[in-house]
Amino acid sequence: MSRLINITFLIIVIFFSACGNSKERIVIKEKEMPAWYLKPPVSNSVEMYAVGEGKDKQEALSNALSSLLATLSVSISSKYSAKSIVKEGRINSHDATYVNETHSEVKKIRISSYDVLQAQKLGFKKYAVLVKVDRIKFFRSLKKEIDQEFAIIDSWEKVKTNKNALERFAFYNKEITNLNDLQNRLLVMSVLNEEFDSKPYLKKYEKLLYKKDQLLASITFWVKSNYKPLITPIAKGLSSKKFRIKKLNNKNHFNVFIKASMQKASAYGFYIIRSEISIVTYDNRKNRVATNVLNITGQSSQSYAIAKQDVVKKLRKLVDKEGIAKILNLDI
Repeated sequence: MSRLINITFLIIVIFFSACGNSKERIVIKEKEMPAWYLKPPVSNSVEMYAVGEGKDKQEALSNALSSLLATLSVSISSKYSAKSIVKEGRINSHDATYVNETHSEVKKIRISSYDVLQAQKLGFKKYAVLVKVDRIKFFRSLKKEIDQEFAIIDSWEKVKTNKNALERFAFYNKEITNLNDLQNRLLVMSVLNEEFDSKPYLKKYEKLLYKKDQLLASITFWVKSNYKPLITPIAKGLSSKKFRIKKLNNKNHFNVFIKASMQKASAYGFYIIRSEISIVTYDNRKNRVATNVLNITGQSSQSYAIAKQDVVKKLRKLVDKEGIAKILNLDI
């Protein structure tokens, strides 16, 4: 009987082995990559091409455009650099000469005009795109952007007569910040169009720097308070922005008045000073140009005098952390 069972078991094993061997092995054919992906068109003097990959189409497009800019950066590194050499410092800015001396790289430059020639999903969460950028259109778009930025500055300067020194300084400071990548954009334009002359734009930028520096040198502040220890943190904050602290009486002078209202309290053995600090900035005509109110609580386990010192200490930390512009509520 046991022999019969063993023979039956052997027959079953052979049967299932035969069935298993009869199944065909499934082979997943690897997806073929498109020709444009494997061998994209070569950029030339008229058009530039780049392939980008990403988890979706938008990321692939962004990477393709970044690749184009990286290519331009390599071209700039090998051919161009820019350094301004100004005769007699910045005073004679019209005499500035610009020579190709220092290495610079392309940073964040927006390509606003491009064509997506191909876009395809290559696999799970993997997209690829092929983009084309017309060199002339790209050059013109960059030039248009820069021309518009300087046109805004020129337009504002025509009506600046009714603006005080701080407003003018804030404007120049903002515009200079907006133009901080000007040199990189001009370098790209020089690569896109070899006949392009960047000197007029660099001279305009140098003039803006000069005007900002002149305003900064002419602006003065004087700080007063009904609680004198509060003067120092505010004055130091202004000095850190390179403003002069001096008592004058001219059109570019400003006065900061600090009024502190302090109330005593105690809790759990601590001496507490609750302060409301009002800060008002006036121009030389006594026009209010900025106001702010701070509520600072000082405490000490020893005395109210030390609790007051804690208020001053906290104001100093607040100036260091937030910046004097935010403390005064001034755009400087």
